[in-house]
Amino acid sequence: MENSGVDMINQPTAVFDTGSSQLDFVTAAHRLKKVVTRTPLVFNQNLSKKFDCNIFLKREDLQIVRSYKLRGAYNMMSSLTETQLKQGVVCASAGNHAQGFAYSCKKLQVKGVVFMPVITPNQKVSQTKMFGEEWIEVKLTGDTFDDCSVAAKKYTQANNMTFIPPFDDVKIIEGQSTVGIEILEDQPQIDYLFLPVGGGGLSAGVGAYFKTFSPQTKIIGVEPEGAPAMFEAIRNGSPVTLESIDSFVDGAAVKRAGDVTFPICKDVLDLVHLVAEGKVCSAILQLYGQDAIVAEPAGALSIAALDDFATEIKGKNVVCVLSGGNNDIDRMQEIKERSLQYEGLKHYFLIRFAQRPGALKEFVNHVLGENDDITRFEYMQKHNKETGPALVGIELQSKDDYQLLLQNLKKYQINFTELSKNDNVFGYLV
Repeated sequence: MENSGVDMINQPTAVFDTGSSQLDFVTAAHRLKKVVTRTPLVFNQNLSKKFDCNIFLKREDLQIVRSYKLRGAYNMMSSLTETQLKQGVVCASAGNHAQGFAYSCKKLQVKGVVFMPVITPNQKVSQTKMFGEEWIEVKLTGDTFDDCSVAAKKYTQANNMTFIPPFDDVKIIEGQSTVGIEILEDQPQIDYLFLPVGGGGLSAGVGAYFKTFSPQTKIIGVEPEGAPAMFEAIRNGSPVTLESIDSFVDGAAVKRAGDVTFPICKDVLDLVHLVAEGKVCSAILQLYGQDAIVAEPAGALSIAALDDFATEIKGKNVVCVLSGGNNDIDRMQEIKERSLQYEGLKHYFLIRFAQRPGALKEFVNHVLGENDDITRFEYMQKHNKETGPALVGIELQSKDDYQLLLQNLKKYQINFTELSKNDNVFGYLV
């Protein structure tokens, strides 16, 4: 954290009392000073103009491992005893935590074992090995993260090693709090702070620091709609395990908020706000198209929430933490697809064309609008080899064209069924 200005912190206290323990902000900052990159707090002209306020992005996508996760992992590992370090450390992760853990192992010259699900993309496995080099071993096991995590903890106990969790530990939270130290040093007057929320490590750490040193700042935690673990925990008064989640926003998609992070988040977050995954995708594409910023889904969460607070933030100083930039290029087609569906520009239909010459031509010439485009057309064959309905994907230039499309389908007596993303058949066919 070069030039982090830790010595500039001239406060009566630099500790946050969680009730069961304390977060020591300054000690964590000193530990990380020569390890992490002090990421810039950048004024964003496009977003500021759109919302008529001053919007700053905390660019943790420019961190050494392209996310803030290095901070927590290194802070916890460097706090271990010599004996614990010699025995080695273990983590379970398919993403940013694994990379921060691996880099920390190399920096501390400690043997580490990373457990990843078998389905982890090769790119993420390669990145983790690159950051850890000879200091880490990767074990691929289990079809899901939960299976992988269980195996990692069993291995930890069997080998008398130390488990480094992705978020649910005081030292992890302390490390993540240093993001907040840097923000306030660069911009002391902040009206709104938007933080991505998964298990709660970042939001607990940064939120606690802000409540201590900038209590006037309104702190909004932003969670994906399909994985509302912290939202449900706060609503229920304690962490609950969600039955199922949408794992698309993988950096923030957890089934259960942390037992350590929850009480802190409950006290320091003014609100936990849910954002649809499709909205996150639109934010990713806008950041890339307008600012050449490559954000991962969790990294774009805080920015995706701004539309819902447009009236409140007008004329204010606003900070959004862009938490990471580990976005696999292979996901871009899915990101575009989800964005188009969310924006009302992409629709899918099962259409049973009349079995007569010219039926398809009539559909194209009369049913489709001038700017409508067929992006998918696939006949489905029945078991008796007869032609079944066609799966038709239609992309619109404006969501306002949707009602005209429906009117034309009815006007020309087209036998159709629109596929909703909430239907089981949608996930099967699309």
